[in-house]
Amino acid sequence: MFQSIICEVDESVGILTLNKAERHNAFDERLIAEMTSGLLELEADTRVRVLVISSTGKSFCAGADLNWMKRAASYTPQENLHDARNLARLMSTLNTLSKPTIARVQGPAYGGGVGLIAACDIAVATYDAVFALTEVKLGIVPAVISPYLLTAIGERYCRRYMLSAERFSAAEAYRIGLVQEIVPGEEQLDEAIGEIVDSLLKNGPHAQAECKSLIRVVSGQPIDESCIEETAQRITRVRSSPEGMEGLAAFLEKRKPNWMG
Repeated sequence: MFQSIICEVDESVGILTLNKAERHNAFDERLIAEMTSGLLELEADTRVRVLVISSTGKSFCAGADLNWMKRAASYTPQENLHDARNLARLMSTLNTLSKPTIARVQGPAYGGGVGLIAACDIAVATYDAVFALTEVKLGIVPAVISPYLLTAIGERYCRRYMLSAERFSAAEAYRIGLVQEIVPGEEQLDEAIGEIVDSLLKNGPHAQAECKSLIRVVSGQPIDESCIEETAQRITRVRSSPEGMEGLAAFLEKRKPNWMG
């Protein structure tokens, strides 16, 4: 039974909700462990086609919990490494899920909260959401979340916001690519996410998983003979799969495809 999150399934949508509103959904050992377990449960659930990461209260995720930071101050190097590896596993788990993921950002996101957003495939935020990478204010670095930030917003914006620790608006998050859509309030947030979910559910689930794998493999690689052959092998495999053949047949027969989860 989870204490810091809520995991639920609404038809084909898995929803993992950070549920520590009184602590602004900040990370501690329990939240990190429960989120990792919850993500793996939703990934394994055959009913789930799409995952939404959401939060209760006024904040999406305020980064590290103050009490956790106080405990960490007395940790040995080995204990600190263990903590860092657990957070790294959470981010990697979210980033490598085979199912499409959407971040529902209804309020401030700092530090690791920004990492969660960057590790999702799609992110939608309200106009009043604010963001910051505040680690250097504490004399530390956003190391564990840096690979996902670099992928989401690029090196140039990482240099500015990692080094300055300044807060930036939802409009700026949209401009630099951290979120793909911004809306006035939570009602519109749910409407926008509903539309995205509807679009996602029309598509082949195995093809979506293959797309996510393809992006990870090809991203940043030179377009050389190895890359060209990899892409040719992948489309050959997917096109001849049952889902690929069903999708083509449905298109030619002018009907909706019968996707199997």
